Amino acid sequence: MALNGMTCKHPSMHKSHGPLSRDYDGFVSSLLLPEDARRSSLALRAFNVELAQVKDSVSQKTIGLMRMQFWKTTVEEIYRDDPPVQPVSAELWRAVKKHYLTKRWMLRIISEREKDMEDRAYRNLQELEAYSDNTQSSLLYLLLESLGVKDVHADHAASHIGKAQGIVMCLRATPYNSSRRKVYLPMDICMLHRASQEDFIRGSREQNVRDVVYDIASQAHVHLQHARSFSKNIPASAFPAFLQTVVLEDYLQRVRRVDFDVFHPSLQKRNPLIPIQLYFRSWKKTY
Repeated sequence: MALNGMTCKHPSMHKSHGPLSRDYDGFVSSLLLPEDARRSSLALRAFNVELAQVKDSVSQKTIGLMRMQFWKTTVEEIYRDDPPVQPVSAELWRAVKKHYLTKRWMLRIISEREKDMEDRAYRNLQELEAYSDNTQSSLLYLLLESLGVKDVHADHAASHIGKAQGIVMCLRATPYNSSRRKVYLPMDICMLHRASQEDFIRGSREQNVRDVVYDIASQAHVHLQHARSFSKNIPASAFPAFLQTVVLEDYLQRVRRVDFDVFHPSLQKRNPLIPIQLYFRSWKKTY
């Protein structure tokens, strides 16, 4: 299962390497961008994957924090025109020079993932949304800049899509995390439906667990609807940045079909039609 954008609380394909295996959907989406933005998009996604995999790849929090500090220093050096000799840094530097990317968004992604090293459940849905906004939406703002888009409506749409993406990724990661005795789903919704962490750890398919998943999935759907409400006011050049709505929509439809059983085996398989759907959506110029 390859997963788009990769949050830290996410299965991270331990036996695979590189952005393609860790962010397959994002990689395919990048290939559909205009040529001028394609290489920069791949650089940004590789940067995002580098950060996302830190948490799962270190045994001690201190080492993870040192890796985050490396990336903070790297971003500062990139903007001083002195990137370290490292493949992702070199590509990122090229993207920054070409598109005048905003440093603040990169640093915001690093800071949020640094805070996430604490390794605890989200207290409530708002906390999950804030995490998603600071990581996934920030990446989308950078993708918009690489497409040459400066538009307030596109930014609003990106904010909602980023939140939807973070929520979906949290749901998609639940079976993997539960198998490691970790549960990150918002505690307020779990408490509302009297679903304990233990229910998720043992892979319960009872109604109360499905109700938790329904509430969380519904919020992702709401954000997608909000994002689409701006579509008539957004320049067409922004649409390629939002192609991954196809992937989010696909998961939400599939989880609905299995009546919100997040542990259903069908949800662990990648939909082989996704690349075709992404291509069709890019051709239609919609999101």
